[in-house]
This record gives sequence, structure tokens and C-alpha cells, in this order.
Amino acid sequence: MSVELEDIHEECGLFGVWGHPDASRLTYFGLHALQHRGQEGAGIVSNENGKLTGHRGLGLLTKVFSDEREIARLRGDRAIGHVRYATSGSTGVDNIQPFLFRFHDGDIALCHNGNLTNCVSLRTALEDEGAIFHSNSDTEVLMHLIRRSDKPTFMEKLKSALMAVHGGFAYLLMTEHAMIGALDPNGFRPLSLGRMTNGAYVLASETCALDTVGAELVRNIRPGEIVVIDDDGYRITRYTDDTQLAICSMEFIYFARPDSNIYGINVHSARKRMGARLAHEQPVEADMVIGVPNSSLSAASGYAEASGLPNEMGLIKNQYVARTFIQPTQELREQGVRMKLSAVRGVVKGKRIIVIDDSIVRGTTSKRIVRLLREAGASEVHMRISSPPLRYPCFYGIDISTTRELIAATKSAEEIREYIGADSLGFLSLDGLIDSIGLHENAPYGGLCVAYFNGDYPTALDDYEQEFLASLGKPDRARLMTYARERSIYHDNEFASDPTTTPAPTVTPSPAHA
Repeated sequence: MSVELEDIHEECGLFGVWGHPDASRLTYFGLHALQHRGQEGAGIVSNENGKLTGHRGLGLLTKVFSDEREIARLRGDRAIGHVRYATSGSTGVDNIQPFLFRFHDGDIALCHNGNLTNCVSLRTALEDEGAIFHSNSDTEVLMHLIRRSDKPTFMEKLKSALMAVHGGFAYLLMTEHAMIGALDPNGFRPLSLGRMTNGAYVLASETCALDTVGAELVRNIRPGEIVVIDDDGYRITRYTDDTQLAICSMEFIYFARPDSNIYGINVHSARKRMGARLAHEQPVEADMVIGVPNSSLSAASGYAEASGLPNEMGLIKNQYVARTFIQPTQELREQGVRMKLSAVRGVVKGKRIIVIDDSIVRGTTSKRIVRLLREAGASEVHMRISSPPLRYPCFYGIDISTTRELIAATKSAEEIREYIGADSLGFLSLDGLIDSIGLHENAPYGGLCVAYFNGDYPTALDDYEQEFLASLGKPDRARLMTYARERSIYHDNEFASDPTTTPAPTVTPSPAHA
């Protein structure tokens, strides 16, 4: 799955600093550590004595800030920044964040990681009341809600706006006088607070960014919390007590950098445990283990250790090849995959290979990996996946927008094996995943969101709900009805109509991802 033709994309990364004399450059370095979370746009807004100045653009961070003068222009000891992935229909610069709003009573910058499930409803209502939107990002909705609130203070306006938006969100705001972070009631996306030796405070999507700038972790922002940072330090407040941790399990499987820690769990160590558990659950006789670079290398290490097999470098990824999805023809896409990934013939020839990957999305990349290894002379290719089969869409900020995209939604493991051409195929169990990550929170699935694997969504799906539920086949619909009733997520009448028997539902969210 690590080859980008069928990568899952998480929408963005956030970084902010308060109290550093070179805040914009520090933010640049922090965003560079988060570049894996978003590679199609970047921006920084600085704050110099209450004056907010921003720069944003399309492309990698190094392209957006290729001119040193752009960073030098962003003066002040406070700044926030954002890297993002664009989604369908939202590739213009108008959607690059942070958004900078200029009001008569003060400027505000805003950026967001996640996806709002009630964006369409909120935006429609706001437009009917006269609101004018300048982007098709759901991030802008929050600012309209803040400005239209009748609460007396900014913090009360913000809290009421956060109660109105649903779904997955980590927000980062900069006002003239404070930097503010906020997390949704389920904490789908990580957000960490750090402190530098000079006393500056940092907020970041991952702890690897704190490490990059030399900040020590103070605490993780918890579901339903708001952290306010100003010249007096930081303080934590809440906008809701109706919370339950359900952090995206794909953060541990794929998104986060291996050197990041999420709620005290090191990502590399969790992936290594996934690989070791996979070796116990899905053993096979072979000569060596190889991981698909880059996000599967930790799991491959764990599988190799647990199985007593050598962990070899049988696949090489070229880090400098353009993204393959921009190629205009299937033939060129195929060539792009070969440019991006190659088999090491001298290692795999005549060998029985266990290939470890983090997930299978459409199956196309897995099929090409198996073909590459066979062409390089591998005698057997056994595919092992360090997560359960992906069967359901994500509505909280991952671009798995339709079930139809997911091969495991319509094919059994044996049918997938036949499609990709492997000698055998095995997935990690859901219990194995939860145990390997080891959050041990007092919440369903140990504090993880695993809806992509079993369809048990932690929240109501709002604007997505009717189409999604109506498109499910009878077995899925009955099972998800049980999940929903246990959580009191839906009302019974939402399940009243007879279910369709469509086996591969198509759910098309609005292009309003952050």
C-alpha cells in the first residue's frame, strides 16, 4: 500500500508555536517533519504584535517557501502552519490553509485536520442566511459559526461553534492575542502540546515535529478539549464532557511517522507488535521476510523476529519519483509504479518470500508487487497484511470515500489472493490490531476507531448517513444497526426502510475535506 498509486491519504498536518523569536522558520521545520501528512499544499501565518501575515501555495513545503524572502516576511514570535492533501474538486490555492480572516475587531487565522460529517447541512444553512464562502473546504464553516454566534466572548463563541460541527477535527487558530487548539469529542486526529527550552509552546499533529524543533512533550490534547496559549502560558478548558476516545487506528498502521508517540504509544513499536502478532496468526514456510517501503518496514521487522526468518531488503523505493496518479494513461501509471518500486533480484531470486504490507486498498499495487517479485525470480510470494481488510469508507478525514474503491468490500481473502497472484494471503485480525497497539483506554476497541474494518462508526454520519445506510446489503445493515443501537447513534426510524442488497455501496462525500 506504500506505493502511491493506491495510497490512502490523510488530509493534513498542523504545527504552531507561541513565544519563539523566529517562529515562522520554526514552523517551517515543524511542517517539514509533518510533510508525510500532506504534500499538495502548505501555508504559514505569523503574528507580530497582533498583526497577522500569511503565505500559502500549492506543492511541497520546499516549493511553497522556495524563496527565503517569503519566510523572512513572516515576522513575529508566533506562527501556525498547515500541510494538506487536496481532494477531488478542491485542488485550488483557495483551499490551502491556514485561512486568514480579517475582521473589524481583529484578524484570525484557522487551519484544520479532519472532516466534518455535517458540513453540507451547515454550509447550506449558512449560505441561506447570507454567508459567502471563499473555498469549498469544510474548515471555513467553523469561522462562519463563530462570527454568527450571539455569545458574549470569543471563547464562548468558539465553544458553541465546536458543539455545532460534527465529525473528525483538530483545529488550530491564531488570534491577535492567543494560539488555540481544539479536538473533536472522539479525538480522531492526534494533537500534542510541547514546550521548548526557551519557554515557547508548540502544538503539533505528531510528536515527531516536537522532536524536530527540540520541544518536550507536555501533554496530549484529549477529546473535547481546548488548549489556549498566550503570553501567560497555557490553559486547558473543555467545550463538552460527552467524549469518548476513538483515535484513528490508521494513524498507528500507516499515517504517523515511526518516531512519533500517540498517547504514549510509540508508532514503530506498535507496528512491530502488529508484525509479530501477524506472524503468529498467519504463519507460512518461507526463506525470508521483506517489507514494502516505507510504512511497512516496522511490521516486517516484527514478523521476521517472531518467525525466526531473516528480514531482507527485497524491495527498493525510489523517493524521487513524481506521484503516479498524475500520469494520463494506464500504461504510464504502470511504468510509474516500476520507477517507484523495484525488486532486488540478487536477494529474492529462487527464494520463498513473505511480503509484509500495511494494508490493501484496491489491490492494484499488491498485484504489481507480486508480479515484480516473480519477474525478479522469487519462487513463492506470500502476502501478509499488518491490518484487517479495509471494507468501509472513512468519514472523518481519510480519502477512502467509497466502499466501491475497496477490494475487500466485494472479495473474500481467497478471491483477493487470486486477483493479486500471491501464493497465499493473510490479514491481521481486528483483536490482533487492537492488542498490538495497546492503548487500553476505557472505550470501545481500546480507544481506537476501527470503522474501516468493521463498519462500527463512533458517531452518527450526518450528511453521509442516509446514502450509506441505504446502500448496505442485508447482513451489513443488520450488523451496523446493532452497533448503532448499542451506541444510541441512530434512531430506529432511520433503519425502517427495507435494505438494498447492493454488495458494494458507493458513498460520495462532498469535496469538503480539510
